[in-house]
Amino acid sequence: MTSADVREAFGAKFAGAAGFLNSPTYGLPPESVVDALHDCIAHWRAGTLDVPAFDEHTRAARTGYAALAGVPVASVAMGSSVSGMLGLVAAAIPDDSRVAVVPGEFTSTTFPFAAQTGRGVTVTEVPADELVATADRYDVVAVSLVQSATGAVLDTAALRRTLDGADTLTVIDITQAAGWMNLDVDWADVTVAAVYKWLLAPRGTAMMSVSDRMSRLMTPHTANWFAGEDPWQSIYGLPLRLAADARRFNLSPTWFSVLGAAHTLPWLASLDRAAVERHAVGLVDRVRGALGLPPHPSAIVSLPIDGAADRLAAAGVRASVRAGAVRVGFHLYNDDSDVDALLAALG
Repeated sequence: MTSADVREAFGAKFAGAAGFLNSPTYGLPPESVVDALHDCIAHWRAGTLDVPAFDEHTRAARTGYAALAGVPVASVAMGSSVSGMLGLVAAAIPDDSRVAVVPGEFTSTTFPFAAQTGRGVTVTEVPADELVATADRYDVVAVSLVQSATGAVLDTAALRRTLDGADTLTVIDITQAAGWMNLDVDWADVTVAAVYKWLLAPRGTAMMSVSDRMSRLMTPHTANWFAGEDPWQSIYGLPLRLAADARRFNLSPTWFSVLGAAHTLPWLASLDRAAVERHAVGLVDRVRGALGLPPHPSAIVSLPIDGAADRLAAAGVRASVRAGAVRVGFHLYNDDSDVDALLAALG
């Protein structure tokens, strides 16, 4: 790959960005992250890996997530997957809880709650507009801010108004939003995101924030040495000695993934996030306008066009197929040339 193949965006360099519209599946790493990973792997290969250094990478990733979500760092826990972290939440909701979700939701958000039916928990699919209007009738609402399959954006401002004064626990999966959207979710009881999509880190890490009332309900079922107040003093022997804050829900870090997250999450948080959102949504608006689709404030658009997947592949435009339609996403490293390539391929 030559220097001409590297695209600069928001102060970072990205290889392979031209024609890459598959960020809802996985994001491209900044070249600085690739360099850091190569260096880390070289030390692993040579037997000179500094293992305690991953503690600082974890702190940096948690801090970056907290800034992006607008929550206190002390409320942020690190795990390996969205479903694994939401499993702790789902196990904590009371018996016979009524949970509302939207139809077609990504199953990592819904399955942890559906698995609780043996305790009398019921999970009901409710259309998004109806869910927003009736959320206060449920004990738990578990939704994605941006839908994986379609890019549909939940009206969280209206949801918050509906829940004002209610006891409903609110769980918001921000996986398909964090990184491109200027978030306003600090009021939710739980936010959660995988880092390998719009947050541009290697797969293997997820972040979750929990409110005080949610944290009090939860049991650290995955308690381990890295969930300790001082992990390196929590390696052997009883008694149980976990962190006083949300770190007690931590898993031991997935080294290369958390290394990447330590670079990308603070960097993304440092950007003008409103500008990033305008950039991404502006590119999608061009696509929607050219194809006669109504505007929608999302970086993802679903294109149910016959033969679109084959035409895009032939043109070198990388996308994915979800729910029977081509799904494309535009991130900060995309530009107007990517819109042009997409529209040209679609004819």
